[in-house]
Parts: sequence; structure tokens; C-alpha cells
Amino acid sequence: MTEQVLTPEAESKHYPATYAEYLAYPQTTQLVEWVNGEMIEHMPPTIIHQDLASYLTTLLRLFADFFALGKVVSAPTEMKCRTDGNSREPDVMFIATTNLSRLQNEKRIEGPADLVIEIVSDDSVARDLDEKFAEYQECGVQEYWIIDPRPRRKRAWFYQRDDGNQFDFIKPEADGLYRSRVAPGFWIKVNWLWTLPDAQLTFAEVAGFSPSLLAELQARKRGG
Repeated sequence: MTEQVLTPEAESKHYPATYAEYLAYPQTTQLVEWVNGEMIEHMPPTIIHQDLASYLTTLLRLFADFFALGKVVSAPTEMKCRTDGNSREPDVMFIATTNLSRLQNEKRIEGPADLVIEIVSDDSVARDLDEKFAEYQECGVQEYWIIDPRPRRKRAWFYQRDDGNQFDFIKPEADGLYRSRVAPGFWIKVNWLWTLPDAQLTFAEVAGFSPSLLAELQARKRGG
């Protein structure tokens, strides 16, 4: 039996709507985007998806707050990348300190986030790898991560904007370590995306805490 592939059309609900109608839609935890004159209700995320989003949000937020680099927000928060464009709700976003003016409206990001992270679900493969890739490249997102944590996949793609204003694929280092450009000093090991180690301890490692302090934190976590 071949594996069934779920399509966006089979999973998402599409409704013709104006942007004003989208803004008036009741706020819930469900992902709802406004794309090409339609309001799209996406399927609820899986537990794997939610766990990874929570892990990345926590890890990035701890690092960004500790080093005063900017602000981290997560879905469902609207990103209006262009005034005449679609409204997306990326899974995780980082906005650098120099661009915090894009957060003057507490309900949305007016302009591109510096880093956008999308986590792939069964119904979002084409959306994340094709549609959003093109949109984010065109509207000024500086760094884009696409992470696919689904069983039997476990893949990650990292892109950074090059001198030609195009997304350039950045291959992790030989040891599986990827370094962000828009969040200076921040790095992540790709295998963490599948194992989800303790976010506070991984933050301490990324932040460069001394081995003795790391050992002390680990002992406290164990209750020692």
C-alpha cells in the first residue's frame, strides 16, 4: 500500500474574504491566513509540530532576551510582510532590535520579520517550500528556516539572503551545527530539532556558559 499524501486542498478550508473580514475573524489558537483574497483555515498542528515550535520559540527567546538582540514571537501572530501582500502567520519569528518599529501595532508585524521559521505538516509541504519561500524572498525576510519533523522525514533547510537579494541555501557545518546570521552568535545543532533537549540547558550551551556552570545547571535540573 502506498503512503497517502494529504494535499492542502484536502486539509485546509478556503473562504473568499476581504482583508477587513480577515481582521474581524475571531481570534483563536488556530492558524488562519489571508492569501490572494481568501481566508484559509489550516488544520490543527500535530503534537510533534507544537513541541518543536515551543522548543524553538523558547530557545530563541532566551537567547534574544539575554543578549538584547530583539524580540521573538510565534503563531498565531500575523505578519503583513507587504502592505499590498498576503497575511501569513509563521510558526516562529525573530525581529531584530533595529526593526522593532515593525511591531508598533500589537496585533501584527508590519513588514518582514528578520528570521522566519516554518515547521512542515502534511498539509503545508507545498505552502512552506514553494509559496512562502517565494513570498518571503520577495518581501524582505533575511533568513528562512524550513523544518520537517515528520516521522521518516526529519529534514531541515536553512536559507540566508545573498548579495543578489535571493535566498541562498546554507549547509550546516560538518558536525551538524548551523549558525544564524540575523541573530548574531546564535547557533543550533540540527539533531536538537528531532530530540528536543532541555531548552534552558541548550540555551546555556549556545550562550557560551562555562563548563562548570553548565554542569551545575544540569545537576539542578536533575535535582542533584
